[in-house]
Amino acid sequence: MFDSAHEDQAHGLRRLFAQSRTRSLPVVSNPHVPFAGVLLERLCTAFAELGLHTLVVDAAEGAPAPRELAMMDLAEGIEPLAPQMSYLAARGLPVRHVDTRGSTAGFLQAVADAAPQAGVLLVHAGASDLARMFARRNVRPLLLADDRPHAVMHAYAAMKLLAQRAGLMAHDLLLTAAPASPRAERIAQQLAACADTYLGAVLHDWVRVDPASAATDAPDAALRRLVRELLAACEPGLPPGGAPPGHGLPPALWSRPAARAATEVR
Repeated sequence: MFDSAHEDQAHGLRRLFAQSRTRSLPVVSNPHVPFAGVLLERLCTAFAELGLHTLVVDAAEGAPAPRELAMMDLAEGIEPLAPQMSYLAARGLPVRHVDTRGSTAGFLQAVADAAPQAGVLLVHAGASDLARMFARRNVRPLLLADDRPHAVMHAYAAMKLLAQRAGLMAHDLLLTAAPASPRAERIAQQLAACADTYLGAVLHDWVRVDPASAATDAPDAALRRLVRELLAACEPGLPPGGAPPGHGLPPALWSRPAARAATEVR
């Protein structure tokens, strides 16, 4: 009797702790960005520098199928990739948590419960899936793109869907482009102008990421600023400086089979 009550209390405390410390950040997948893995790497490195463990929840259309046991217990599908990073192949899993209103927000809580060590859930999925998970929540979706037309058009279409279907009116952009690319800044300006003119939405910030950068490279000032602002957007009380620096990520992070498959252009 005592053991059962004690376990129930401990489980409740774990849930409360997970809710108070875990931030869920939507990252909009883009099949036209071949270096999406680089962008996710750079984000994870920046979160690690803030002392945060990141769980990449990969529910994108091209993500690997989840492990069979993950269908019953999400924790069984979580794969450690580094001291401060884990990976969950989650294609098709959010819809298993849909409620009668069509929301899959319960999936986020289920993942947080399954990964109590995670300070950040980086939810990489298509715009439709993110709309069902994050509708009218206090977050800014992060768009992914590169400096080619198809990738930019896909990012704009995702922004339009999230604004109209989920009421998410402020977004950020992570753009993979070579440092010498003459188009990067113009793309960000045009995307911001289209968001304002046609959607009444805002492109809050954008950061360029060199596709040749390594996972272990220290984040630059712009990326550091972006991740702190993303965290503050979904938890306004977070101090601007974040937590003490942690450890960087090891090289060849995305060479693992599941993670590598997640970033292939299908």
